[in-house]
Amino acid sequence: MISAVAEMYGIHPQTLRLYEREGLLKPSRTEGNTRLYTDEDLHRLEFILSLARDLGVNISGMAIILQMRERMEEMQRQIQEFVQYIQEEVLTRAHAAADPAKGAIVPVRRPIVVAVGQAGKKR
Repeated sequence: MISAVAEMYGIHPQTLRLYEREGLLKPSRTEGNTRLYTDEDLHRLEFILSLARDLGVNISGMAIILQMRERMEEMQRQIQEFVQYIQEEVLTRAHAAADPAKGAIVPVRRPIVVAVGQAGKKR
């Protein structure tokens, strides 16, 4: 609840309401409209408070930093998925290497050798 969180972090409940109004925090709500903060919300609040207290970042700056942080986390997730895909693809192709016709990017064709006779040449 908002009062417990405010007391726990030594801030005024209005500060939490402001952070929510500005979109920095998004606590869930009960049917009675009471704010409930998850562990994830509390970690985010700790980060916000460190930006404000330790670095003197204003609310607009916090919003930009949080947005950039979310984008970086999403890009990191995408990179991890891509690396996993590449690893799986390499393993699949390594297993297929026993049969060069399977898994090749370009089909392997055996060259056709044609013997050219020497008929018609004068000695």
